[in-house]
This record gives sequence, structure tokens and C-alpha cells, in this order.
Amino acid sequence: MPDIRKNHTASSLPAECEPPIPIARPCYDEAEETAVAAVLRSGWVGQGPQVAAFEEVFAEYLGFGHAVAVSSGTSALHLALLAAGIKPGDAVIMPSFTFVATANAIEYIGARPVLVDINPATFNIDPDSVSATLDSLNPDERSNVKAIMPVSLFGRCAPMGEIKALAGQYGWKIIEDAACGLGASHHGISAGREAEMACFSFHPRKVICTGEGGMVTTDDSRVADSVRTLRNHAASVSGHDRHTGTGGSRLPDFKQLGYNYRMTDIQAAIGIEQMKKLPQFLATRREAAAVYDRLLESIPHIKAPVVPEGHIHAYQSYVCLYRPDEALSGQSIDTAAVEKLACHRNDLMDRLERAGIATRQGTHAVHTLAYYRDRYCFKADDFPASLMADRLSLALPLYYGITPADQERVVTALTNSL
Repeated sequence: MPDIRKNHTASSLPAECEPPIPIARPCYDEAEETAVAAVLRSGWVGQGPQVAAFEEVFAEYLGFGHAVAVSSGTSALHLALLAAGIKPGDAVIMPSFTFVATANAIEYIGARPVLVDINPATFNIDPDSVSATLDSLNPDERSNVKAIMPVSLFGRCAPMGEIKALAGQYGWKIIEDAACGLGASHHGISAGREAEMACFSFHPRKVICTGEGGMVTTDDSRVADSVRTLRNHAASVSGHDRHTGTGGSRLPDFKQLGYNYRMTDIQAAIGIEQMKKLPQFLATRREAAAVYDRLLESIPHIKAPVVPEGHIHAYQSYVCLYRPDEALSGQSIDTAAVEKLACHRNDLMDRLERAGIATRQGTHAVHTLAYYRDRYCFKADDFPASLMADRLSLALPLYYGITPADQERVVTALTNSL
């Protein structure tokens, strides 16, 4: 694979004339072009042999018995919950600090997301908050909890040891939102491997990109078969099998409600080529993260991502915290101070945008989003660590192809904007 970073050199233009630095950028070359052209020439562009091949490559890479490709990471979560037997009226535990899709997938089923707080150092679900939340539920509410959905956020594995212990104690299913987790591991165990099902995303901000797309992984053949059926309207026979076998003139039966969550062969062909590049994508992201770590050491207002011993970060995003120490009152988070600091964080992001540097907050605190706040009567300080992460997180540009010179420009602009 050619090293496209060589095409990005430090500019001699004045700062105001330099090209903008995006928050993310997918990497494609002639390999993806050739693969897509081959699919177009084949005459079969829907779900077919390329999807099956992508599933095989993905399952083999992560060591799963099955991988089922779908239309998005959100549809992967939805189908995984259905395959796990989650029903209307059930409850699923999840962290408040995550992309809204995690909660939406639970809502689609008519189940209830039970939000818990995060560890602000890692951005991942806090097992102590899970236990505290359980203690606050009455017996009927506690018995309604059927699953837990940890999130391996920004490319760092969730604390699966503690999650597995809680799930084993209460008999919950574990469905991991590993949308950002591809390439992450802890103590040699890949993201998703310790859950009954894991759900990945191939959105343009992820480590590999098929435009849109997702994957459900599992070692349970019955679960995999259920997801395969549900993604295709719950048809008794897939369209590809009908067209390549006999009796295809007759429509299949539909014994349950299904969905159109299929991936196309065009997307899958891209995914196969992206998987070939995955080791290089991950290596260069980690190299770039190390550059940021070094450049940010002298900036006291910015706290770089934490990587505990034994963890390998995939760096789907490089997410810092802005002035987190000033949000603390003793060992507690001062939510009023958080809101004041958030105004400064937002001004900082606006100044960086004017300097041509794209940034983002890490993701949402779901309990502050209007739909969930109003539906479940949440208050901003119900989950203080999630609130702080929402209000004070700052994602810096990171992608395959970013150069140390680009990163120096990012950090120089950051320093000048503080």
C-alpha cells in the first residue's frame, strides 16, 4: 500500500492560507477503485458474494465464529438486541456518555435504556456506577434488566472483566457497542471478544470505512442465523440464493417481522480492501497519537487520553479533556463549574475552526439530549462524569495521512487559542 502521508508536506503558505485540517479522512486508493469496478462489472451490486467474503475476513481477523454484515453500526445494535431476545418493557444498562445510536437501538425495541455514569479518566462505563444504579432500583425494575451494553469508546476497550462479573451475577446478556473498537485490545483480548455479541461500525470516522456499514460478531450460530434473517426482511431465502439457485421465480416466506438492513457488495468490496490495510491504519494512528502525547505535555489545560497498562488503544479518535482539574471540588465533580468551563471549551473550538482546524466534542451525554432528557426526566447533574465528558471533551484531528507537521500546526493553533 502506498504511503499517502508523503503527499502531505508542511506548507510554506501563510497560516491563513493553509488548507484546513479535517477531523477525519477516510483513506482509499486504486485497490478500492478496482474492487468497486469489479463489482459493478459483475452485475450483482446488492448483498451477495462480496458481503460473504467480507464477513469471512472480518470474523477471521477477530477470531469470531460468525460475522454478519449490515447497513450500519446502529442496525447492528438493533439486530443484536433482537437476536438476544430483548423485548418491549425490558431494560438494558448502558453508559450515558456515548453516541445516541446506543440508546436509540434500545428504544427501537420498546425497551428502556438504564443509564449509568462513566469513569472520566477512560470515558468508559463505570462498574461502580452500575452497582449503585442497581441498588437504586426497586425489585421489579431490577428484574426487568436483561442486558448490559458496554461501549468501547474512541478505540479503548471497556472494563469487560467487571462487566462480565456483573452480567454473570444477574444473568444479563452482554452486547458490546464496539463501533469504535476495531483494533483495540486489553491484555491480548480484542474488543468485542468477551461479549456474546459485538457491534462494529464502518462510518467515515471509523478506522476502516465502507461509507456506511456495520457488523455483528458472535460465536453463537443461532444468534448469527437470527441476525442474517432479520437483516433481509426475515425472508426464508436470501435474494442471492434465489437468483443463483433453483426456484428463484417464487417469492420466499416471511414468518416474522424483519428489516432492510443489508450491506451492498459495493460496500463489502471496499471493506475487504480496507481490512488488508488495517494493520497499517492502526500503526500510523498510534504513531500520530504518540506525537500528540508529546506535543501536549507542556499544555496544562489539556489532558491527553489515558491508556492503562495492558491496553492497546485503536485511536478511532484522539479525545482530550479541557481543564478537567478545574471542574473538581475535592473528589467530586462540580457541575456548575463544568458548565462555565464548557463555554470556554466551545469558544476554543470556534477559534480553532477559524484557524482551519476541525475539532469535535468527544460524543454526547445522552441524558442531556432533548429526547432522553424529556422522556425520562433526567437532570444534567444525574450523571456528572458523563456531563463533564460531554462539556469538556475535545477531539483533535486524527486519520491515516496526518503528518507530524499537521499535528504541530494543530497544537500550535490550540496553544494560541487557549
